[in-house]
Amino acid sequence: MKNLFETIVYTSVPLLIQYFVFRVIYNIFLKPIYLEKRLRQQGIKGTHYKFNTRGDIEEVRRSTMEAWSKPMSLNHHIAPRVSLFFNNMFPKYGKVCTSWSERRPKLIIGESELIRIILAGKKGHFVKPPLNPLVNILQLGLSTLEGQQWAMLRRLMTPAFHVDKLKGMLPSFLTSCTNLIDRWKKLTSLQGSTEIDVTPEFYILTGDAIARTVFGSSYEEGSKIFELQKEQITLVLEAYNSFYYPGLRFIPTKKNRRRYKLDNEIKEILRDLTQGNSRACKIKKRIY
Repeated sequence: MKNLFETIVYTSVPLLIQYFVFRVIYNIFLKPIYLEKRLRQQGIKGTHYKFNTRGDIEEVRRSTMEAWSKPMSLNHHIAPRVSLFFNNMFPKYGKVCTSWSERRPKLIIGESELIRIILAGKKGHFVKPPLNPLVNILQLGLSTLEGQQWAMLRRLMTPAFHVDKLKGMLPSFLTSCTNLIDRWKKLTSLQGSTEIDVTPEFYILTGDAIARTVFGSSYEEGSKIFELQKEQITLVLEAYNSFYYPGLRFIPTKKNRRRYKLDNEIKEILRDLTQGNSRACKIKKRIY
């Protein structure tokens, strides 16, 4: 029996090693090269696959930092500022081209009619690429859902954006904008003029408007959520711009623990706010 077990081990271990070596060669070399060849045969050009497991991510980051390092011109042509890399792809490779995200080709489409056809498709031929599991910690909503789940949540959310509903939000928007203007007036009343960094101001404005319309509270009450989400987004973007090794999300690193802790804290606060609003609605119904 012992000899049989040893024989099985001695024969299976080399086979497993060969299998894993083949899978590595297939995933890193053979499959990407085959996909690139097939895309070229269909007339779809783009950047070439690089054997660095990162694809064009570093080039995207470098071009973005290059665009952000220069002052923005005063016009509406913001595409080079937002994404210089993809803006340069269309003149070079055409309106339908590809870039590489790690070992996966990305199809980039710049034709409005083709985009409309894809988004209106009901057969599911065009699906979203799988995300880094660490990125999924950030609740991205409808933008990452597929199939029946996407259709169900979209159907639930659509009534909230009807014209009548949006008109009902105007008083909350007005209050948030009035608070912003009053705060700026106080800053300028002492010296007659002052320099204001509008980035955090508009962050507060949008946060206050969302808090009032969604949760019925002010920015101060919902500020904890926005601060936690701000930190969460930073950690998630860091994960998005780095290579993901299978099983990495299960390793209790310092950043992974922080990501999951932030996710749990945000969900707990949202749950408390939702339950509080539900209790308030029940009390109003009893009164009236």
